[in-house]
Amino acid sequence: MANTPLVVLIGDSIRMGYQDHVISQLAGRAEVWSPEENGGDSRNVLAHLDQWVLARQPDLVHVNCGLHDLKRAFGAASEVPLAEYEGNVRQILQRLQRELNGAVVWATTTPVDEPWHHQNKGFDRLEADVDAYNAAARAVAEDLGVPIDDLFAVVEREGKAQLLTQDGVHFTEEGSQLLGRVVAECVWGHLSAR
Repeated sequence: MANTPLVVLIGDSIRMGYQDHVISQLAGRAEVWSPEENGGDSRNVLAHLDQWVLARQPDLVHVNCGLHDLKRAFGAASEVPLAEYEGNVRQILQRLQRELNGAVVWATTTPVDEPWHHQNKGFDRLEADVDAYNAAARAVAEDLGVPIDDLFAVVEREGKAQLLTQDGVHFTEEGSQLLGRVVAECVWGHLSAR
């Protein structure tokens, strides 16, 4: 199937939760590849762009990072400071745009339930940080003309209380199915328009 487009999905454990649903949604229309490991924070994604994406020259890459950047030990600062995150996202998107002829979509970071997360994880993720990191990444993507798959808005609209597990960050099977369907529709829409 030489004419089957190749899609690469880059992201953290949220991506790992929805990728099988994307694969099944796009079966017969596109080949979907993603790294076995968690994409982690923006530093890690930037460090692995060649290996994960550019070596494969996909027809489209759907990428996000943010949940690992904004995590913080109790009472401490974010793992990757906001200004560094913004710069990393800019480097990631500029490089992918340049080397893949613009075939990149940015996905927003999904919501967290701060009280659940604080109670059940050994560190914090703050809702205000999700908003701030998403705003910074959105500004970069819009500045570069990169399309945005607003997964944050999808989860908020459908109800994060029903879709998140008790750890306040990961998704139920229903939530992962929803995200997989949204990502597949986004990816296919962009592939069809190319």
